Amino acid sequence: MPRRRLAYLLVVVALLGGMAFAMVTTALQQAPTIDEPVYVATAEVLTQQHSLRYNPEHPPLGKLLMATGLVFDDARLDPSYPGDQTALGRHLLYETGNNPFRLMLLARLPMIVLTLLFGLVVLGFARDLAGPWAGLVALALYTFSPDVIAQGSLATLDVPAAGMLLTSFWMLWRSRERPRLYLPLAGLALGAALATRMSALPAVPIVLALSLLSPFVVGKPGKWWAKLGWRLLGAIGVGLIATAVVWVVYLAVDPRLRWTTPAYLTNPGGLRGLAVDLLPLPKAYRDGVLIQFRFESRSFNGFLLGRAYRGSLWYYLPVALLIKTPLGMIALWLAGTITMLVKPALRVAALYLLLPAGALMLLAMTGARDYGTRYVIFMPIFLAVAAGTVVLVRIRFAPLVTAALVAFVAVSSMLTFPYYLPYSNEAFGGTSKTHLNLHDANVDWGQDLSRLGTRLRTKYPNETVWLVYKGSGVPEYYGIRGKNPLPVALADVHGLLVVSDSRVALAKGKLKQLIDSSTEIDNVGYSIRIYRR
Repeated sequence: MPRRRLAYLLVVVALLGGMAFAMVTTALQQAPTIDEPVYVATAEVLTQQHSLRYNPEHPPLGKLLMATGLVFDDARLDPSYPGDQTALGRHLLYETGNNPFRLMLLARLPMIVLTLLFGLVVLGFARDLAGPWAGLVALALYTFSPDVIAQGSLATLDVPAAGMLLTSFWMLWRSRERPRLYLPLAGLALGAALATRMSALPAVPIVLALSLLSPFVVGKPGKWWAKLGWRLLGAIGVGLIATAVVWVVYLAVDPRLRWTTPAYLTNPGGLRGLAVDLLPLPKAYRDGVLIQFRFESRSFNGFLLGRAYRGSLWYYLPVALLIKTPLGMIALWLAGTITMLVKPALRVAALYLLLPAGALMLLAMTGARDYGTRYVIFMPIFLAVAAGTVVLVRIRFAPLVTAALVAFVAVSSMLTFPYYLPYSNEAFGGTSKTHLNLHDANVDWGQDLSRLGTRLRTKYPNETVWLVYKGSGVPEYYGIRGKNPLPVALADVHGLLVVSDSRVALAKGKLKQLIDSSTEIDNVGYSIRIYRR
């Protein structure tokens, strides 16, 4: 193997190896986040009982992938358990004698492997667009992205769906030269995304349009019409393959597709209801879409730049991304976007990267839940590829500036290790200040309960603990004997007041009085505050 190729391979291995180390370390140290117990318990029900009754608002594929890790533990789960999906997750992890540390690690490992594989997709896509150096720049931004590391190390569905979508658009890009090979692969990847998260549905028309249009957009003048019929068949084929993937996933869980629509669920009618009815997908999937519509019709608490509010802000996600993205990465995203739009050879490629990322971003901005950048985790994944194209800029010192910005990203990411979930960039005070600007999955997703137990045992033994915790974990399991201070008179609350940052952000009434009359003395994982009263 030539030295250059060997050196290139070693850099790729080093970047992915560093990312793997960061994700595995994070997975080992973090307690279950709020959503994970539901997914893990549902994965067990899907494989043990072949039932779709839990967590229907998310399709099964991502949870089946988690189950590939869970097969290495003979988890006990009561098949007649009567609770809802939240209670089921707590039951599996803490009430049946299972080891929650082991179960969570086994469920997270397949997601970590998948996240690393998507790094190769980022590398390959960027190489196709702008050469090997572009691939390395894109891969470096991907592997050092705090958001991707944080979400990729969890047993959740956001990164898998985003990575599968990127894979679909990469296959579409390659299909311009070899449509018979890559169009079916694009359909498979799209189907996998749809079978993982319903938020992938808005990408379907973009994928089908590119399946239809991209060959003659870049083809020779006067030749496009001759291939139009074949391209129509190709686009239809992509849609059929994606649809078939979703059906296969549901049938793999339950060949009889036993599903009963919940009594509370009704079709809203109008265009939304009609669109759901027309989906050529299993009834359980269509009902899951209706459940998502119910979520979107509700009003939730939000917190941004120190202000608590009710409802949603259209600019929440752009501002949250600005806070939680390394500054060097933002600069390279902008430079890559401009490069793709300015260079004629890359303008068509913008349809495969910037168009889907922008469209999905605009749609996400209309969502009702201002909970975290995980809803737009596709942005650091897609834009890492776009950023790689800056290597084509022929301006003096451009390579040096690019290298410096990548190094800045790497340093910023490594400095937050292993606290990637609450990361924010230096312009907003760094990781220790994120809680002043954001809440929920941006900072505090219940992930530090295990660390809190260790801190209380080692630094504050035998002290009275008053606990206001937001999360899915069971504090007693981690040795935390905390009492609820809210029903107690202010004058009777003495000792340590421990509050999750998401509760601090939205504090009012009695809790706000407790916090205001206490002194902050410590924090755990930059997501839990410890006060003394």
